[in-house]
Amino acid sequence: MIDETRYSIDELVDFAEGSELERFMKKFSTRMQLYSGGIKEIRTKLEILDEEFKSKFSYNPIHNIESRLKTVPSIMQKIKAKGLEVSIDSITENITDIAGIRVICNYIDDIYRVAEMLTAQHDITVLQMRDYIKNPKPSGYKSLHLIVEVPVFLSTGPVPMPVEIQIRTIAMDFWASLEHKLKYKTNNAVDDDLHERLKKCAEEISVLDYEMQDIHAAINLRNKT
Repeated sequence: MIDETRYSIDELVDFAEGSELERFMKKFSTRMQLYSGGIKEIRTKLEILDEEFKSKFSYNPIHNIESRLKTVPSIMQKIKAKGLEVSIDSITENITDIAGIRVICNYIDDIYRVAEMLTAQHDITVLQMRDYIKNPKPSGYKSLHLIVEVPVFLSTGPVPMPVEIQIRTIAMDFWASLEHKLKYKTNNAVDDDLHERLKKCAEEISVLDYEMQDIHAAINLRNKT
């Protein structure tokens, strides 16, 4: 009999109708519910912060919030690609982007403002921060990535859960969304010429981002005088 908390991909297939898999999936389902709770906790915090900012400064730094929970096939594929065992502990310890939130801001300054307000909260623990705005990926991709831990409160007490947060501007999101779709259509195989054109687009969008931010700042300054 297989240990119900430790499966390889092949074992999962072989025991697709077995009681061991049923128990594993029940535990996995409970864990996924916790990830869903983590998304709700972070989303609520962001919405409250945005409303507070609006109340104080008559301005919303957040344009839109999107969230997603990684699918089971996607999680299994990632575990297999990493060469890890398929277990609840392995998934919990090695896959940190199961719960994901994307925050779309109006301007670059808003990205850092929102990140600072969120991470300043006492029950938020920052596990990782990657600034792809100051240090873009070779493709031209820009975004601020955070992995934070937030408590999800159950009847038995709080359970800390990791949530990946991507914060970017409208312009950055426009580029990233289209670039992702183009790569998907070409099976991630984009030739050098198209790669350079995409990177140039990212650079031009970045210039536009900063220009729009400067215009916004200038308008605010005039309104204060």
